[in-house]
Amino acid sequence: MAKKKMVKKKKATAKNGQKSSKKAQTKKRAASKKPTIKKSSAKKSAKKSTKSRAKKEKSSSSTKNAFTPKVRKRVDAKEVFSSSPVIEREGSQIRVLIGKAGLDGHDRGAKVIARACRDAGFEVVYTGLHQTPEMIVNTAIQEDVDVVGLSILSGAHNYLVPEIVKGLGSQGVKVGSDVLLVVGGIIPDSDFDTLKRAGVSMVFTPGTSVDSIISYIREHVKPKG
Repeated sequence: MAKKKMVKKKKATAKNGQKSSKKAQTKKRAASKKPTIKKSSAKKSAKKSTKSRAKKEKSSSSTKNAFTPKVRKRVDAKEVFSSSPVIEREGSQIRVLIGKAGLDGHDRGAKVIARACRDAGFEVVYTGLHQTPEMIVNTAIQEDVDVVGLSILSGAHNYLVPEIVKGLGSQGVKVGSDVLLVVGGIIPDSDFDTLKRAGVSMVFTPGTSVDSIISYIREHVKPKG
């Protein structure tokens, strides 16, 4: 009986051993079937991902730069017209003409300047609205003014100013030596050089104080002798 029990135990252990060995073999097979990732391929994939991210960042930055407007530095009129001439006048009172050239129908600012010049002791001639260059030239010569001040809000300054300078020259009046020519209104700073070459002594843009205009005229119109 003891021998039979021993044999049965041996058979049971043998069967358990076979089962454990089969389980180990199946585990090895499953492990062999799992995909093995090589280190080199992992590095390549990481490099590709970083390159793609860098490209995306560059493209996004380029699009941002394309849509962000460049801020241009504003030009100061005093810097452009720093070498303004000084004219000599006869008589004790400065005579100023305030003219509205062209089709511009807004004269509030021109009237404010005219009143300020009158209050400062200047003799003021106001032409009124819708004046042609010929009309302004004739008024300036008839009134024998020292300063011609043009108020232009229509954007036609590059046409009107040269026409007035030409008309004064045809009558023997030299701008910059016989008459001081100043312009006020909505004048882009990109047109400052063009107006300076045409003979303009100073440009007063919106926001310029009335006192600075009065002081400029006094500094650049001096009595003879």
